Amino acid sequence: MTKTILSCLIILLMATSVNAQRSGRKTETQIKPVVADFLKPALRSEVGGHIGSRLNASYENRILAQDVDRLIAPFLDRSETSCWQSEFWGKWYTSAVLAYHYRPEPRLKEVLDKAAAGLTATQSPDGYIGNYRDDRRLEAWDIWGRKYSMLGLIAHYDVTGNTKSLESARKVADHLMSELSANNALIVQKGNHKGMAASSVLEPICQLYTRTGDKRYLDFAEEIVRQWETPEGPQLITKSEIDVAKRWPKPDSWYGPGQGQKAYEMMSCYEGLLELYRLTGRQEYKMAVKKTWQNILDTEINIAGSGASAEAWFGGNHYQTSPVYHYQETCVTVTWIKLSQQLLRLTGDVKYADAIEQAYYNALLGSMNPDGADWAKYTPLNGERKEGSEQCGMGLNCCNASGPRGLFTLPLTTVMSAHNGIRVNFFTEGKTTVTTPGNQQAIIIQETSYPVSGEVNITLSIQKPEEMTLGIRIPAWSKISALSVNGTEQSGLVPGEIASIKRVWNSGDKIILTLDMRGRIIRQGANPASQALARGPVVLARDSRLQGPVIDAAIYLVADKEGIVNLEPVDHDSRNFWMQYKTMVGVEAYTEGGAPPAPAVFCDYSSAGYPTGANASFRVWFTQLVNPQWF
Repeated sequence: MTKTILSCLIILLMATSVNAQRSGRKTETQIKPVVADFLKPALRSEVGGHIGSRLNASYENRILAQDVDRLIAPFLDRSETSCWQSEFWGKWYTSAVLAYHYRPEPRLKEVLDKAAAGLTATQSPDGYIGNYRDDRRLEAWDIWGRKYSMLGLIAHYDVTGNTKSLESARKVADHLMSELSANNALIVQKGNHKGMAASSVLEPICQLYTRTGDKRYLDFAEEIVRQWETPEGPQLITKSEIDVAKRWPKPDSWYGPGQGQKAYEMMSCYEGLLELYRLTGRQEYKMAVKKTWQNILDTEINIAGSGASAEAWFGGNHYQTSPVYHYQETCVTVTWIKLSQQLLRLTGDVKYADAIEQAYYNALLGSMNPDGADWAKYTPLNGERKEGSEQCGMGLNCCNASGPRGLFTLPLTTVMSAHNGIRVNFFTEGKTTVTTPGNQQAIIIQETSYPVSGEVNITLSIQKPEEMTLGIRIPAWSKISALSVNGTEQSGLVPGEIASIKRVWNSGDKIILTLDMRGRIIRQGANPASQALARGPVVLARDSRLQGPVIDAAIYLVADKEGIVNLEPVDHDSRNFWMQYKTMVGVEAYTEGGAPPAPAVFCDYSSAGYPTGANASFRVWFTQLVNPQWF
């Protein structure tokens, strides 16, 4: 018996008697994961300051401004043979649900209900929701689109309790399982990118199991992972020891079935694998994700916290100082943040929060138009801000729909609950409500302009005293930090670790955290080397509109022996720039004695080059002068 036939028999058994089961189904049950998360999201969060303004802009001008009927229209047409219109509804919808969790306003709830009802109204009696022609079902991006439909419908069920949406998602899954069986098809041989696009459906399949208790979904999830490890599959577990850019030979078609380095789809599969790990406790699943995450960080992630060229891994950390084709797709940035959020939630490890912060303040905010209405498709480190093109005749592209999914991950993870207390992961103006180990609600109030300032004032509001551990992240880049509780200094702060304070906490207790916001040089390569400038988690850039040598001038940063750069804040118009700092730079001159250092103004990377079309160029990396006297 061939592997294909055996796999199809397994799927057929899982799909047997679906209609009979449906008619006699009991009330949906919740399955408790085998592995509990170390951290749990906050109950509520209010974010102020610059990040709050970005969240509000996206809420108003991207989430609420979306023409929902246009997203649903392709599901009524069903004439597609190769494109991916069916992903846009689910990407926008899951963004909108995250926005609703942050700001649960009735007007957004009305939009969510309408959008979910509109999609389910397109469902065929056999359960299909999609836009593909009958003879092209299961091919190209069809299953990928079904994944996003399920994710959106499950999200609607979670936020409203509407069982019609859950039932609709179940019908999509049941039909997919039956269709694969009827066509004797392996899911890893369907769609593009070594089957990763299609088999990333693992995530909603696992979610369906936890929400329904129907073991067929768990069996199907395990079958997907089994198929991954066959010669036909992407081998995401066995190849987790290999660089993500070197797992497969360069394909004949960059965006076709043989492309095994596709960044977004690969990470989407690993998100699903973590969901399956929570349900099974199988350590090889978790280890495969952790190893791959670390490899991506080490070999791909650049100074702005993201990567990928033409949407695929390519060993990009090494090439980041050069112009890179179609660099940092926003969908890649968002999925890197989402995968890191999954691992932070699961493990509590600081490195995942550090990676989220780096990507969020730089690559993600740098891809968002200041008014929140538009998101860049690609964001270079050196160049210009340019608009991406629309896709599939939808009036938007994948990154417009996906950008807010990364943006709205932050509010409910800024402060989280832990089994032994409370964890402060990120520093934002506002207040967050969490549940304590003693099952009471606590409010963490943060007063700060971070990352403009390095000082964070934290006040605890709690109904009655409670002994617990309050953990505060000390970022890896903060080499000199200070922390006090009610005026008493705390010792033993280690960069890249949690400052854990166990005591009886009372309402009104105050914590002051001071982080190292000195400018620092980041170097890449040698002879010639390249330099970049960072302050806290924020990458700084030269913008052609700001004072200093021309953007393409060969300059070098003036620093002390520890690589610390003196930065002087500059008063500026906050409508176009978040931050500006002046420092001295060395410049080439043709005089015998050279030229003295010259002043140059840098801005935060996320503001550089905006607004789009401003005819402004920007630069993060500066290639250093080649001087043989220095060799």
